[in-house]
Amino acid sequence: MNAGICADRRPPRLGVNIDHIATLRQARRTVEPDPVWGAALAELGGADLITVHLREDRRHIQERDVRILRETVQVPLNLEMAVDPEITAFARKCAPHQVTLVPEKRAEVTTEGGLDVIGQLPRVRDCINQLNEDGLVVSLFIDPDERQIEASAALGVPAVELHTGRYADAKTPAEQVAELDQLTKAVNFAHERHLAVHVGHGLTYRNVSPVAAIPLVEELNIGHSIVARSLMVGFKEAVAEMKRLIDLARMRGF
Repeated sequence: MNAGICADRRPPRLGVNIDHIATLRQARRTVEPDPVWGAALAELGGADLITVHLREDRRHIQERDVRILRETVQVPLNLEMAVDPEITAFARKCAPHQVTLVPEKRAEVTTEGGLDVIGQLPRVRDCINQLNEDGLVVSLFIDPDERQIEASAALGVPAVELHTGRYADAKTPAEQVAELDQLTKAVNFAHERHLAVHVGHGLTYRNVSPVAAIPLVEELNIGHSIVARSLMVGFKEAVAEMKRLIDLARMRGF
């Protein structure tokens, strides 16, 4: 995952987040549906990487899932995690292909906003240093804010993932255009600082195309919308449909 390398028309990678397959399993504390099976189907549908979030409260993905996925997926495994000593130690042992540091609150339904790199600089730096000792690639999930991008670049990480929640939650077309413009500026700003740019949060089949068309975006991570659609069309086809939308948007420039 080389920072700063992205041909204008080369489709960005699709990272499929399989957390909510595990959410359904954990609702009954049983063995099905298995997110590992979901990962295999996602690969068959065209996923370029698999993303999972091992939360402190273990509300969906479990350590068992990450260990098996690390041994079985044929595409890179992206582990999202809080800046937490216990999970940092687990990540160092499991050695996923990429670690994405995210903010985390016990009461939230899903991740709310980006990591405050500036406000937690010593903790974030220490976590990155530990992960780097084991050769792990680290990305930071942050808001599309120039100050947070600058702070991330100063820490020497190769990539950032920009939070697309404000774009996804825009109430009017005008608001959506404004948020897309802000996101595009942040993508360019990060690229100028030699960071690979990933994006994610709240992206759906309805709103993904304008984001996928941003030339310097290298990776999109999408979960809930794909899992929801899979209930109607099957997981492999749901992933394939999202992959086609992303590829077409980049080729046509939306």
